[in-house]
Amino acid sequence: MANAGDDRRPKYQRIADTLREAIRSGEYGPGDRLPGENDLMAAHGVARMTARQALSVLRDEGVAEARKGAGVFVREFRPLRRRGIQRLAQQQWGNGRSIWSTDIENRSLDVDQVTVSEEAAPDSIAAVLDLADEETVCVRRRRFVLDGKPVLLATSYLPASLVAGSAITQEDTGPGGMYARLAELGYKPVHFREEVRSRMPSQDEATQLGMSAGTPVILVCRTAFTAEGRPVEINEMTLDAASYILEYDFDA
Repeated sequence: MANAGDDRRPKYQRIADTLREAIRSGEYGPGDRLPGENDLMAAHGVARMTARQALSVLRDEGVAEARKGAGVFVREFRPLRRRGIQRLAQQQWGNGRSIWSTDIENRSLDVDQVTVSEEAAPDSIAAVLDLADEETVCVRRRRFVLDGKPVLLATSYLPASLVAGSAITQEDTGPGGMYARLAELGYKPVHFREEVRSRMPSQDEATQLGMSAGTPVILVCRTAFTAEGRPVEINEMTLDAASYILEYDFDA
């Protein structure tokens, strides 16, 4: 971070840095109200627009949130640490545990807006799953809500012929989830590939995730493969970037 005497930084950025440091030091804790525009104008001798921009920086970073008619507050939600490798270990889903149990510890997780349907495969999905012409996919859509905050939208695509008649075609896939059911069908996932990108959310994504303006989403596309190298699932995930820390821990 540039030092406080660096006049090349815009005034609003210097004010935002000062507030961010006050939050990190504990001067303002989760749920505390930050100084308002009038307070910042008086303390820093700046115009209202400059004070407003400073607060907007913290909101856009996910550090603070605006409450209508009340002001701007330090965000209370604790970011979720997504352990990208450990969460997919067979000892997780193979023992009937959700892969989410690695991430959430003792926090409250709900899955809502669950839909399951059979649809024509989008071209990009059909190509990766190596589907024949006109072959359909089982599509599972759901939203994950942590501690009351929507954090993730997920859409999984699986060959419909492979999962027909199994619990994968039901809203509740049972202990261990889809991967445990795939293993029972003889298509146990043993290898995963994840691609990670980022962009600004669509209006629909921002609404479903309850996101603050200016916050990007992280896009994670995971493909699951059997020991024979057959791709059996593609999961396209949209994550609220302010709600996540992506952690990858592996040996050299």
